[in-house]
Amino acid sequence: MAEATQDRSNLNRPYWGAILGGRVAEAGSDQEFFIVEEAATAKPMGRVVSADEALVGRVVADSRQAYENDWRQRSPRERAQLLHQVAAKIREHADELAELEAREVGKPKRDALRFDVSYCHACFDYFAGLADTLHGEILDQGAIEARVLFEPYGVVAAILPFNWPPIHFAKKSAPALAAGNTVIVKPGEQAPLTVLRLVELANQILPPGVLNVVPGIKAGPALASHPKVERISFTGATATGRRVLQSAAENITYATMELGGKNALLILEDADMEVALNVALEGMFYNQGEACTSTARILVHESRYAEFETRFARATEKLVVGNGLDPKTDIGPMVDGRQRDRVMGYIDIALREGARLVTQGTLPTDTQYEHGYWVPPTVLGDVVPTMTVAQEEIFGPVACLMRFKTEDEAVEIANGTAYGLTAAIVTTDENRAWKLAPRLEAGMIFVNNYMRRAFLGSPFGGVKGSGFGRENATETLKEFVRSKNVRFPSGKTPIPTWPPKD
Repeated sequence: MAEATQDRSNLNRPYWGAILGGRVAEAGSDQEFFIVEEAATAKPMGRVVSADEALVGRVVADSRQAYENDWRQRSPRERAQLLHQVAAKIREHADELAELEAREVGKPKRDALRFDVSYCHACFDYFAGLADTLHGEILDQGAIEARVLFEPYGVVAAILPFNWPPIHFAKKSAPALAAGNTVIVKPGEQAPLTVLRLVELANQILPPGVLNVVPGIKAGPALASHPKVERISFTGATATGRRVLQSAAENITYATMELGGKNALLILEDADMEVALNVALEGMFYNQGEACTSTARILVHESRYAEFETRFARATEKLVVGNGLDPKTDIGPMVDGRQRDRVMGYIDIALREGARLVTQGTLPTDTQYEHGYWVPPTVLGDVVPTMTVAQEEIFGPVACLMRFKTEDEAVEIANGTAYGLTAAIVTTDENRAWKLAPRLEAGMIFVNNYMRRAFLGSPFGGVKGSGFGRENATETLKEFVRSKNVRFPSGKTPIPTWPPKD
């Protein structure tokens, strides 16, 4: 308990900085900084070093040295033991991490604790358990015996968004480390403190240089274009992902991209309305709608539309908007002012384009929150597929209700965006759901649920503009290794000579 109290007081440290070689890098006299604010109050939480290209270069060199001289030489079992210890360390500090995330991101602490931080330590345990499953293969090819080895890439750059810091940190770092790579984490600059703290805790266990971190807006491009970074795992907006891929292409660097979403929830005419409401509320408003998986487009069969709109509006109005540290809070503020203004701008665009404002939730009135980054949970009706809010990712608590007449029309609307991350179906006919799911262009389909808390162990990723590659599952481990074919004479039959001797 004493250690946790001391850790919380560390928010008053002079600055948060990059970590290389297991230690916080000292800030030079000419170093640039940025301020992280508490989302609910806009009060400063921390002063963070903004890593420049030179500092990123030092961190890459340190990571490469740790890879060559230490981490790649350890057995899978040794790596697994250390990763299990990292998981235990995160569990020990779970409450501290959840509070830190709630303050900087704005989300309810209860959700941060039971989902984000819980997933984080479970993910390290999960991939630690898979570390020794990357067995080579032996192929009998007659005169030749081919031995296929799986080798780590080397230095992996994990570029994260702001919305679920512990989850994104774990789902990229844990499999990469388990496979034998060293990792450099670049947290979202809007909310980097939770990730910086997680890396500090992990470095109490891991050898120096195995897990490093570089904060700041310049760090991402510097990592993506660095020739010694041999693998990139990125989560973020599609536009940013394109720029990362363009930089990576210069060095032919392999990448996994988990990008945006404009996900559709299909409520069919036979839907159980209670189930539909529960799925829509969680799918849309969980994490303040700051989720690439949010069901921002809710497609309702015309025969059920009026009923659903009325009941969904009533349920939305009951959601408690407030400080994430308050256990009564359902929806917190946006992460920062820029995100708040972006989301409010989309609401204005929707109304100008003909959408109807169905309802908005109530914001906190306490004066201590007057400068917080609040957006009321909003329901828009009469949205049609050509509207901006039906095509572009809003990343906030704005639900777009849309009508459809036939199942074919619903599929056409659902697939009619550049994205393809998730989709959801509510129906009482399971066979109908099985037939409909393959028609939806998405990497994950929810049927009669939208439970994000059960992701670990099942593959997650998108199609089309939502990216490529899969995270969270056994197949993820192979995302962080490449195969090498080593061929020996088998001794079973002679190797043919060349040129042939007839």
